[in-house]
Amino acid sequence: MNTKKNLSNETLVIAQHPDYKAEIVEIIRSNLTPKLMRERILDYHENDIAAAMELLKKDERCRLYSILDSETLAGILEYSERLHAYIGEMGIRKRVEILSQLEVPTVVEYLHQLDKPERNTLIDLMAEDVKREITLLSSFDEDEIGSKMTTNYIAVCSGISVRQAMKELIRQAASNDHISTIYVVDEDETLVGAIDLKDLIIARETTELETIIMTSYPYVYAGELIEECIERIKGYSEDSIPVLDSDNRLKGVLTAQEIAQLIDDEMGDDYAKLAGLTAEEDLREPLKKSIGKRLPWLLVLLGLGILVSGVVGLFEKVVAHLALIVCFQSLVLDMAGNVGTQSLAVTIRVLMDEQISGKEKLYLIGKEARVGLTSGIILGVLSFLLIGGYLVLFKGQPGMLAFSVSFCTGVALLVSMLLSSVSGTTIPMIFKRLKIDPAVASGPLITTINDLVAVVTYYGLAWILLIHVLHF
Repeated sequence: MNTKKNLSNETLVIAQHPDYKAEIVEIIRSNLTPKLMRERILDYHENDIAAAMELLKKDERCRLYSILDSETLAGILEYSERLHAYIGEMGIRKRVEILSQLEVPTVVEYLHQLDKPERNTLIDLMAEDVKREITLLSSFDEDEIGSKMTTNYIAVCSGISVRQAMKELIRQAASNDHISTIYVVDEDETLVGAIDLKDLIIARETTELETIIMTSYPYVYAGELIEECIERIKGYSEDSIPVLDSDNRLKGVLTAQEIAQLIDDEMGDDYAKLAGLTAEEDLREPLKKSIGKRLPWLLVLLGLGILVSGVVGLFEKVVAHLALIVCFQSLVLDMAGNVGTQSLAVTIRVLMDEQISGKEKLYLIGKEARVGLTSGIILGVLSFLLIGGYLVLFKGQPGMLAFSVSFCTGVALLVSMLLSSVSGTTIPMIFKRLKIDPAVASGPLITTINDLVAVVTYYGLAWILLIHVLHF
C-alpha cells in the first residue's frame, strides 16, 4: 500500500513540474513594463528562455530583444539552435553588439552565410580586437581545426613568480572567462605548458611556478584537419586544448564545449555516410544541396542494382521451371543485408580506435564470421522447418518439393549470412587501408553487395539441387 502511495506521489511531482517555457511566453505577452518584464525573465535560466523563443512570434521576439542587453541576449542565443535566424531579426547595431559578445567561431560561421556587402558592413562596425580574431579564424578552411578555436583564454609568461601569475590571472579574467586552465608561454609565445587553476590557488608564494606547470599536455596544430585530430584529443578530459601554429606558438584554444560539438558533428557525418549520403543533411538546407549529397551514392547503387538484376536474369530458366522459389528471394536478400549492415556498424565503431592492431582486426573478422555462421545455422534451421510446413499445410505442395525448397532457402540463408558478416567487416577495413573514410562503406553499399552474394547463392543452389539433382 505504501509503495502505491509513494508511486502516486512521484507521479504527482512529475505532473506538477513547472512549464518554464509557457511561463516565459506569458510574461513576454503580458502588459508589464519593460523594466519589470526584464526582471521577471532574468529569473529563468538562459536555456529555458532560448526554448521559449521558439513559441514566440517575430514581433514578440523583437520585444524581447529590446528589453534585454546584448550580453544577456548573447548568453541566451548560445543555447538556441536557431541563433542565425534570430540574429537576422535584429537591427544592424544590435546585431553587431550581439556578435561582439559571442564566441568568435560562432561569429565566423554566421558571417560566412551572409552576402559579402552585408558581411563587410558588420565587420567594419566591430571593435578592432574582434576584427583581428575574425580575420585569424577566417584564415583557416572550415575543415581545419584552427577555424574552431577561440582566443578566449588566459596565458602567462614563464619565469614569473606565483604571486605575479595570480595577478596576471586576475587582470585577464576581466575579459576572458575560460580560466580553469592557465597556459604558460615564453617570450616568443611558444607554449611551455599549462597550470590547473586549483594548483595555482593553493600554491604558496615561495613555490616555484615551474613546479606546478604541466609540460606534458595535449595540443593540436591550427592547420590540422578536424577529422584527423579529433580522434586524438577526444579521449582527454581537459576543459580546453591549446591550438598552436607551425612554430609552436599559442594561437587559441579548443573549449570542451567546442570539442563535444566537433565530435557530435563527426558522428553525424559518419551516420550520414552509413545512410548513403556524402555529408550530414540539415533540416532547412536547400533542395539542390540535399540532392547533391544523395545523388552520387544513388548513382553508384543504381549501377550495382542493375548488376544484381542482371545476375538474377542469368537464372531465368530456374524461375521458369520452378516459379515457387521466387516467393522466398526477398527473405534471403533482406537477412543478408541486415547481417552485413550490423557487421559494418560494429566494424566502424572498432576502427574509430586508431591504435587497433592487425591481430585485433583479424580477431574481429573471425568473431563476426562466427556470429554470422551461428545466426545462419539457427535461422536456416528455422526457415527449413517453417517454410516447409507452410508450403505443405497452406499451399498443398508435395512434402518432397516443399522441404527441398525450404532446405534450399535455409542453406542459402546460412551461406549468405556468413559471407555478409565477413564482407561487412572486411570492406571497411580495406577502405581504411586505402586511406578512405571507412564510413563511406555505407549501409546501402554493403546491402547491395550482399544482395549480389545472396542472389548467386540462392538461385545457384536452387539450380543445382532442385533442377539438376532432384529434377523438379
